[in-house]
Amino acid sequence: MVATINIVLGALLFLAFSYLAVVSLLDGEKRAAGVALLCACVVPVPFIVAGVLSFAFQQALGVSLILVVGLALVAVLVPIPSGNVWQEDSPQKRIDERDIMFSRSLLEPGTERFEEYYERNPDKKDWDDKFRSRPGLLARGTAFYDSLGFPAAEASFETIEQLRPHVDGKVASDEVLASTGQMTRFLNHWGKKLGAHSVGVTKLRDYHKYSVVGRGPEYGFPVELEHEYAIALTVEMDSAMLRAGPRASTVMESAQAYVESGTIAVQMAEFIRRLGYSARAHIDGNYRVVCPLVARDAGLGEIGRMGLLMTPDLGPRVRIAVITTSLELEPTGRKPDHSILDYCTHCKKCAVCCPPWAIPFEGRKEIDGVPRWQINQELCYIYWSHAGTDCGRCVSVCPYSHSNRLFHRIVRWGVRRSALARRIAIVLDAVFYGKKPKPAPMPRWMR
Repeated sequence: MVATINIVLGALLFLAFSYLAVVSLLDGEKRAAGVALLCACVVPVPFIVAGVLSFAFQQALGVSLILVVGLALVAVLVPIPSGNVWQEDSPQKRIDERDIMFSRSLLEPGTERFEEYYERNPDKKDWDDKFRSRPGLLARGTAFYDSLGFPAAEASFETIEQLRPHVDGKVASDEVLASTGQMTRFLNHWGKKLGAHSVGVTKLRDYHKYSVVGRGPEYGFPVELEHEYAIALTVEMDSAMLRAGPRASTVMESAQAYVESGTIAVQMAEFIRRLGYSARAHIDGNYRVVCPLVARDAGLGEIGRMGLLMTPDLGPRVRIAVITTSLELEPTGRKPDHSILDYCTHCKKCAVCCPPWAIPFEGRKEIDGVPRWQINQELCYIYWSHAGTDCGRCVSVCPYSHSNRLFHRIVRWGVRRSALARRIAIVLDAVFYGKKPKPAPMPRWMR
């Protein structure tokens, strides 16, 4: 009986590692495919030996191998808690958009706005002089300048510019009445039909909103947004384009995802206004809310070590847009995901792979009264200004960013359930994909 079980287990392991090798090749992960193929050839051997050959300790070896497989299954199938790593982490105050790097990068030396900002924030001047001494995002002379990729990204960002006049608009005089449940379901399904990966609803909180506008013609004005509800949506970014980061394909993909999320948000906001309710789309460069916080509270994920939204299925490999509205909806609500926070606490792969070392290695610290990870945004943006792209290394190497094929869905299922599975997954990810993998080549059609 023991011999038969070992033969069956050996065959199943061979098939499992062979399947992983095929999946990895389809995903363009050559190292993982090679390791999986090696495992397919080596790992089943002791099981087959214990099942086929006769020798003195055959029975003991066979039983030991069965126990090892059993323990591995327990790690995946049996929920093993890690303790509650979640703490109340909603911000206690609003963020001034003028302080984020995207706003500071738009300040022009010699202007009144420039002088006024650094008079109020002299500590930021030395940092910002460093990124201004570099060529800049999508500029010639940067480390990864690409004569086709950069103009392609610029074309996407220009498309977003064309969307900005349509983020708000006239509201129809007659209200269309529908139940909150029906309206929420309609928007959820329609958003996904338009191309969103996930859609969620939350009540709009004060800390969701920026305190002061930091970009555009309303720069310096207080953010006044009276809407009661917010719809958050994500769109997926292509993993093959991101794996080449910090080369040009990553900024192309990022810009395109902003176009796609922005288009959906503008369309949904216009729809709501036609129903007789006010609505505003919040898209790249034209925000009044902090999108990751809105998306988190709408139940779409958690804020990870790299400061980005970590979704359960795609990790940080998404871009977000938000629609705020007076239309009453049913909040999907946040269900704190301890597994993501626990994984981020122990993984640290994004911090290891970050070129400018802008991501912290330590655990969450209390910042402004709540526990959180905070990246060094200055170091990050200085590197962007050197590279010419938005880098994306942290996103591409994150284990949650692997494709959504069946194998990875099974792994994520185990990771959500068990702390032991999370620890094993971190180790195996380093074995199969490397602790600090090199950037992949850009897709062949771009080379």
